Amino acid sequence: MDSLALACRTAALVILFLPLSASDDRLVPGKPLALGKTIISDGGAFALGFFNPSNSTPAKLYLGIWYNNIPELTVVWVANRETPVSNNTSSAPMLSLTNTSNLIISEGNSGGRVLWTTANMTTMIGSSTPTAVLMNTGNLVIRSSNGTMLWQSFDNPTDTLLPGMKIRIKYRVRGTGDRLVSWKGPSDPSPGRFSCGGNPDTPLQTYIWDKESLVSRGIPWTGYQVESVRQQQLAGGMNVSDLIIYVAYVDKDGEIYATYSLSDGAAVTRSVLTYSGEYLMQSWSSSSSAWVVLLKWSSAGCNGYAYCGPYGYCDVTTAPVPTCNCLHGFEPANKLEWTSGRFLAGCLRKEQLHRCGGSFLALPGMKSPDKFELIGGGISTSEECAAECIRNCSCVGYMYRNMSGSSLGGDMACMVWAGELVDTGKVGVGGETIYLRLAAGKRRKINAIRFVLSVLGGAVLIFICFSFAWLKCQGKNKKWRKYKIIRLVCMSTTHEIGEENPPHDQEFPSVRLEEIALATHNFSEACMIGQGGFGKVYKMTQENCRWIGRHGLISSKGWPGGFYIFTKTQG
Repeated sequence: MDSLALACRTAALVILFLPLSASDDRLVPGKPLALGKTIISDGGAFALGFFNPSNSTPAKLYLGIWYNNIPELTVVWVANRETPVSNNTSSAPMLSLTNTSNLIISEGNSGGRVLWTTANMTTMIGSSTPTAVLMNTGNLVIRSSNGTMLWQSFDNPTDTLLPGMKIRIKYRVRGTGDRLVSWKGPSDPSPGRFSCGGNPDTPLQTYIWDKESLVSRGIPWTGYQVESVRQQQLAGGMNVSDLIIYVAYVDKDGEIYATYSLSDGAAVTRSVLTYSGEYLMQSWSSSSSAWVVLLKWSSAGCNGYAYCGPYGYCDVTTAPVPTCNCLHGFEPANKLEWTSGRFLAGCLRKEQLHRCGGSFLALPGMKSPDKFELIGGGISTSEECAAECIRNCSCVGYMYRNMSGSSLGGDMACMVWAGELVDTGKVGVGGETIYLRLAAGKRRKINAIRFVLSVLGGAVLIFICFSFAWLKCQGKNKKWRKYKIIRLVCMSTTHEIGEENPPHDQEFPSVRLEEIALATHNFSEACMIGQGGFGKVYKMTQENCRWIGRHGLISSKGWPGGFYIFTKTQG
């Protein structure tokens, strides 16, 4: 989704109940927040109040938090997403803080029907007075009189992740994580189709779901506790100042969460899961009065989960047209579908793994596949990680990676895959090296047998040819008992072959010994070009080759000019 589409979304919020009078940054028992009033954070960055995102009649009202100093209404948190309030004179909503430290949205006065409540406070304050404070970070916090935090909106995210917010991948108590949940539509804050978060079973990755279907997966956490990313963008000719985004992953006391912060003086920045299923990081450009997209993550094309099927990978380095390919040693499971652009069937091994052991092929610059098993302590080298994979006959690959800053007991860790490799890709820069297990043993044995047979067959063929030539020459001229011609060839780089002179004779041409002696100057050492196990090798000149041809011994047309090679043997 681009900034124009986002503008359309916020432009749909046409009815906003602007404050009749601005209050301070907090709410106390006995002084509720009524329709038309807002609470402004100390510093003026955020506002809390009721808003209407549509033209519906009667209007649907929601309690929300939005940016106070940005002219384009951008809501970052909504309380009563599933229970909007109808706007009429008899049921005007209000927000109250009770003495039991609960926030309540009710219709009419404080005794009206309750539509939403925090209702998760277990700490009873007794005679102390709670306070609800809107922080300048956009966090709504309930505190006791001694400053203890009892509840915060940052622990209950909707569709937006603000700097300082935590997305818990795994809770210490509940064992489940948080998810951002998109709006249902551009003017409907109720829970939509898409959600984004981590999976407690594989806490190193982030996913996007469409309802309960997994549609996209991010690159697994590399293990760095804090990393900075400098972003400088240019959108539609509008300059956006540099900013540094510090991303932190914390694994502590059985709880894993992700958060981020910004460098000092950075522009207003947020992350949001849109109603169309895109995860965007945006920065506000005051010069153009628009949100500029810094990062974008969607489920379209190669970003779709398992887009290329099992053992297939999407090569995004071939942009602008990323393509699906099979991993080394695999081929499309359905070639017809594959060539037509449907890749879900994935790839199959050309040769199955027949036994444990084998070798590995390094695949650099890859996005690691899903469904890995993390091998913890005891693995300190890549070789030990490979041995761990070899010991498991079902293991199809491994990766030895940096896990600095994690609680897994070391800076390095071993990841292995014991099932199908799904949702991988070639990403180039920023990718990691995966070691793919090759079909070993049987392939090598078959190749060795084929090689030996090929060598033996070639040797036998050469022996037969030489034997045949020797016997042929032996029978042609019995006078050649002392000198025998083993091979006679005229060679050239040109061809003058006519129909009346076939290029290949079935018999070797015979030449009298006197003619050979004449052509080689009586077997002069000057004409000898080498000596081997069969005897000495001589050459004759081009002119002498033609001379023999003119005497009918060899056709000069069928055997163009060149040189002959003779072997002189004792017989």
